[in-house]
Amino acid sequence: MPIKVQSNLPAIKILESENIFVMPEERAMAQDIRPLKIVILNLMPTKIVTETQLLRLLGNSPLQVDIELLQMATHKSKNTSRRHLTTFYKTFDEIRDQRFDGMIITGAPVELMDFEEVDYWDELCEIMDWSRTNVYSTMHICWGAQAGLYYHYGVRKFEFIEKLSGVFEHRILNPLHPLLRGFDETFRLPHSRYTGVVESDILKRPNLEILAAGKKAGVSIVGRKNGREFYILGHAEYDRDTLAEEYSRDINKGLDVHIPDNYFPDDDPSKTPKLVWRSYASLLFSNWLNYYVYQQTPYDLEDLKKLYE
Repeated sequence: MPIKVQSNLPAIKILESENIFVMPEERAMAQDIRPLKIVILNLMPTKIVTETQLLRLLGNSPLQVDIELLQMATHKSKNTSRRHLTTFYKTFDEIRDQRFDGMIITGAPVELMDFEEVDYWDELCEIMDWSRTNVYSTMHICWGAQAGLYYHYGVRKFEFIEKLSGVFEHRILNPLHPLLRGFDETFRLPHSRYTGVVESDILKRPNLEILAAGKKAGVSIVGRKNGREFYILGHAEYDRDTLAEEYSRDINKGLDVHIPDNYFPDDDPSKTPKLVWRSYASLLFSNWLNYYVYQQTPYDLEDLKKLYE
């Protein structure tokens, strides 16, 4: 799939080197089709890395996607230059009158804070409320998933005894669900978090369904039964070395963290981790794009408000 982005976005060179088709705005405008409109609310501190990871996965389908990057106006990023943000990102006020086929809300390293203590919480709540009438299907990732479950359904997070870090096996609980079409009965997914949600709390919400869970990772993929919201508590988008970089960062900070589970060969951080989740990540995103963004979204996005439940 060609991904339509601004012509000088840093991710373009990396993706083109991987033979992923990235279409500049000039060429996309010459095509007589309506591309899918996807907005990515990027809450991660390393924004360029996260942009590249997500665009790589969104590029794995035959559909043309028009990407809009969104930042929080009420938060000052410490790890991404102001020039990058002003060049490639918009604020909510700039897009609030638009409609989108899909939306992605990323994770953020604020898990150990109460939701209401996060400096951009009120703005995020406004965006999540807006998404129900202005976006057909929204994918929430990691902390973004916990935030969405809490805001929309009152599902509270709980803190683990120690950080959940590593690549974990999961079992599919609904093998016929389109989001998981093509998956094996079990699959692997990276996790990197200090908090999670309780299965019984999800089961109490009749609009929600647990789609995948792991013995150690617990609830990992949750979906709203109408396909309008998905909550991915892991990080399917992570690169081969992302967990290694996070582990090294934590060690350098003097944190008491264990080696990521099932990640380094022989649990040796000097050895290169095996990339064993990329195919599942690609399926997850291409299934979401195909079955819940492309096939179900009305052609005229102005009709989205009529579909609000």
